[in-house]
Amino acid sequence: MTMIVHHLNNSRSQRILWMLEELGLPYEIRHYQRDAKTMLAPPALRKVHPLGKSPVLEDDGRMIVETGAICEYLVEKGDGRLGSPAHRDDALRYRQFLHYAEGSMMPPLLVLLVVNRIPLMGKTAAKRIQPMIDVHLDYVERELAERPWFAGQEMTAADIMMSFPLEAARGRAGLGASRPATMAWLDKVHARPAYRTALEKGGPYAYA
Repeated sequence: MTMIVHHLNNSRSQRILWMLEELGLPYEIRHYQRDAKTMLAPPALRKVHPLGKSPVLEDDGRMIVETGAICEYLVEKGDGRLGSPAHRDDALRYRQFLHYAEGSMMPPLLVLLVVNRIPLMGKTAAKRIQPMIDVHLDYVERELAERPWFAGQEMTAADIMMSFPLEAARGRAGLGASRPATMAWLDKVHARPAYRTALEKGGPYAYA
């Protein structure tokens, strides 16, 4: 059976399409659209998985959720490609950034998104959250100034995982020219043929 990606527009699931394109694995897309007012996922996703979230990867009777878990699953499907490097230090960085993307960097970005939608008090709250995000952005900048990719000399699934928080940060959390290594990394990611093909297949994506 061909794998199926249950894909929500403007979401983390864009990373799964990109990874599949990089690996050259066959897949189909089931498209879902956010509610234009609430920006929430449609009820139809609950019929796919009880959480009603995206991405969901459907493969051989399995329903796999969580972007990082799906990336690890696809590394196995791809015979280790985009997986952990052989060098121990690179392997440790790979594991770290694979989990850091969602475990540490995304939470304050999501909080900033929510408070920015609150009238009046939202701006005050955002001013307190931005310094927390800046700590992450400065850390990422230092890391990318030392090597071309997050784990080392080659692109891995860790880079795919890091793409969404950094795209979101560029769009709404102050990532710009003051952090040139990170911006250069984003430009390099966006120029990859597999990334561009995934965008074409995935549909409108506000963060690219």
